[in-house]
Amino acid sequence: MSLHPPVGPDDHIRGAKDAALVIVEYGDYQCPYCGQAEPLLEQMLAAHGHRVALVFRNFPLTEMHPQALPAALTAEYAGTHGDFWNVHDTLFAEQDRLGPSLYEAIIGRAGLSVSDFEHSIADQSNPLYKRIEDDFEGGIRSGANGTPAFFVNGQRYDRGAANLVRDVAELLRANP
Repeated sequence: MSLHPPVGPDDHIRGAKDAALVIVEYGDYQCPYCGQAEPLLEQMLAAHGHRVALVFRNFPLTEMHPQALPAALTAEYAGTHGDFWNVHDTLFAEQDRLGPSLYEAIIGRAGLSVSDFEHSIADQSNPLYKRIEDDFEGGIRSGANGTPAFFVNGQRYDRGAANLVRDVAELLRANP
């Protein structure tokens, strides 16, 4: 299956936008498998610098993970203030503590207004909800049915994070 929609200017991209390999992850902040994948993806980015980029899209599995949507809202709120990746990383690093007090602490540590944050996420007509819904629907259209779901240069990758890291390294070695 292929990625729909393709990576665009509104995506959260870590790494060079013109990288040889662009990896899209549909993830859920409460998913333990996403939490296990996170350090592997960070190592991959560190090892391959400008040749690999990572895009994160929200795919909250709310029936199984009740904190997935509030965590995604926290990251997206921070993203509207230019701090998506720091909050993203913190949410995964503190995955075992997900909940309102952690979200407020993260927002406060980012130097953002906790009251504005609370007001924003209380309003379900806020564009943050639409962005997360759009990510989720894009994941469904692309064939994601669990998390993490990966796409490499627009094509579905089903071998898991550890194999992804190895395969990316091999591919880049073969194509210097």
